[in-house]
Amino acid sequence: MSKSLVLAEKPSVARDIARVLGCHKKGNGFLEGTNYIVTWALGHLVTHADPEGYGAEYKEWKLEHLPIVPEPFKIVPIRQTTKQLNAVKAQLRRQDVTEVIIATDAGREGELVARWILAQAKSKKPIKRLWISSVTDKAIKDGFKNLKPGKQYEHLYEAAVARAEADWVVGINATRALTVKYNAQLSTGRVQTPTLAMIAEREKQINEFKPKAYYGLQAITEEAKFTWVDAKGQSRSFDKAFIEQALTKLDQVHSGEITEVKTTPKSQPAPPLFDLTELQKEAHKRWSWSAKETLSTLQNLYERYKIVTYPRTDSKHLTTDMKSTLIDRIKAVDLPPFRKAANAILRKGTPQPQKGVIDDKRVTDHHAIIPTEETPILQDLSDKERRLYELIVNRFLAVFFGAFRYDQVTAELSIGGEMFKAKGRTVTDEGWKKVYDFDEEETSTLPSFTKGQQLKVRAVTMTEGKTTPPARFNEGTLLAAMENPTQFMQGESKALIQTIGETGGLGTVATRADVIERLFKTFVIEKKGNDLYTTSKGRQLLELVPEDLKSPALTAEWEQKLTKIAAGKMKKSDFMVDMINFSKNAVNEIKNDDKKFKHDNVTGRTCPDCGKLLLEVNGKRGKMHVCQDRECGYKRSISRQTNARCPQCKKRLELRGEGDGQIFVCSCGHREKLSAFEKRRKASGGKKATKRDVQKYLKKQDEPENTAMADALKKLFDK
Repeated sequence: MSKSLVLAEKPSVARDIARVLGCHKKGNGFLEGTNYIVTWALGHLVTHADPEGYGAEYKEWKLEHLPIVPEPFKIVPIRQTTKQLNAVKAQLRRQDVTEVIIATDAGREGELVARWILAQAKSKKPIKRLWISSVTDKAIKDGFKNLKPGKQYEHLYEAAVARAEADWVVGINATRALTVKYNAQLSTGRVQTPTLAMIAEREKQINEFKPKAYYGLQAITEEAKFTWVDAKGQSRSFDKAFIEQALTKLDQVHSGEITEVKTTPKSQPAPPLFDLTELQKEAHKRWSWSAKETLSTLQNLYERYKIVTYPRTDSKHLTTDMKSTLIDRIKAVDLPPFRKAANAILRKGTPQPQKGVIDDKRVTDHHAIIPTEETPILQDLSDKERRLYELIVNRFLAVFFGAFRYDQVTAELSIGGEMFKAKGRTVTDEGWKKVYDFDEEETSTLPSFTKGQQLKVRAVTMTEGKTTPPARFNEGTLLAAMENPTQFMQGESKALIQTIGETGGLGTVATRADVIERLFKTFVIEKKGNDLYTTSKGRQLLELVPEDLKSPALTAEWEQKLTKIAAGKMKKSDFMVDMINFSKNAVNEIKNDDKKFKHDNVTGRTCPDCGKLLLEVNGKRGKMHVCQDRECGYKRSISRQTNARCPQCKKRLELRGEGDGQIFVCSCGHREKLSAFEKRRKASGGKKATKRDVQKYLKKQDEPENTAMADALKKLFDK
């Protein structure tokens, strides 16, 4: 009897699909049933060969070898996951397997994961495609009833291969050229370098900013405070003499007349549903979570609990065919935190979201992140998972309520020929804000004024302030800039600026968190509080890297062409000719440059492995010593931020040293041995950390990418 082989991207998704399809027999890397065999990847099982895969001479990094241009490109198994690749190959070669159903993530990268495995296995069996946005039983069943022909996604696969090959040829060559030329580990890529350049540009704007004083007037009456405005409606002036002159004139005036009272009805629709970037921004704003933190928590809600839809989406909208599922999703969240809002929606009958939520044209591979039809057991969720889930559910429920409505009242007061205004508002319908149980702080009602009314003026005072520079980036605002980097593209064509807006900016929703983490791991940026700063290494890298690699325009140009390849309107080979020429030019520019790179973080300590001086670097969670020799790879943590709090000032403590000599240090001056801290903690009823707890914690700490060269290559490039 013939069977279909289903290839999922991860074991957790494979188990869900297998359960729905009745595949209960366990095998080596697969689950089998009557009609289907379900197997899985572990993300990518196959990748591009390293340069040495094209010749032993490339093991040594030499400028004369560059650029390296494979023809053709080779794909090779990833060493750590060879066992699972062999398990998948064994199933593909079975005589009773007559077709393959690709069930990897529905998108460009998911297509690449599956097709590379099939290419590595030399499989020629017919292909079908499962294209779903959530892994609930219903979504899987519906998806298998509507399988698509594999041929429909061949151009998408071509675009994915083009992206991977272009990143390899540009990233490998530019990175090797920079690293060898300056004898320092310097990596570059079409997403990470423009992102670094945006942080540096913002720093430049802040450093060059010159504060400017501005002035205004405020009139105080018994009824309200009024703010001065000029003929253009501006409430501040940079002309101090003018304001002082007006103040002197008004000093003798003790009454004013209400010349206008306007009541304007206003409405504010519910905020749009979440895409991944918006959710990452919101989680950072509320809880200072990193982009990576939000994504991994969200991935758990999607894969483990199946209570939210596909995370890696760039859409904030839903498709028309989802209308019939909305009532079940609302019923699924009929739980204490959401019951009041859910019941209010269900009482109205068929749920109708606000205008614009359902829009087929604005949904790309996946729709917005919303709850599934599965009802969660909230007590099973961790604190982080529950908080993120509540954020998603509340945003979803809010779109079924009406707009938030209020009357804005503006009163104009004339005093001695100068105009003053006071504004207030009265809420007429809480609308979607009912979901959030807001304390309506924004309600500031004005007294009932009438035109021609005379008011006694108690005082007129001068107000002043200074203009402020733009804020430094944090991870939330950096994600927003990566999504829409147009303000950093001065001088580029309108078409390119439009393209980067349409294609979702720098990187993808799936890769931006990894890009930010890579900037930390390669020590080109560091964190002070929540703010991001470039390091000396990062600033020097931007001086050394070719100009074209610093601009978001490169990604815009790539995406224009990749979109054409995916639509069958451009040949992959034509795109690769452009990329190879770009790479050759970049390498030549680096080779011929006469700039220098200088480590300014050298310590007086020597590397125990090679004897060269160590560098002190700021990792994301603490300080490290790393060897300056790019081939050595020695690294050691010397201090790290912990969650332990100082008994004096309550700030987070830094843990320094090793073994029994470890000591907690606080910026306020408090110092305490680890043994004394544990003793104090135990006395106060705290639980002592076990060796396993410590190991688990250390594994979560960021490691620098200062390993041997071959290992360093593996994570240098932007997906």
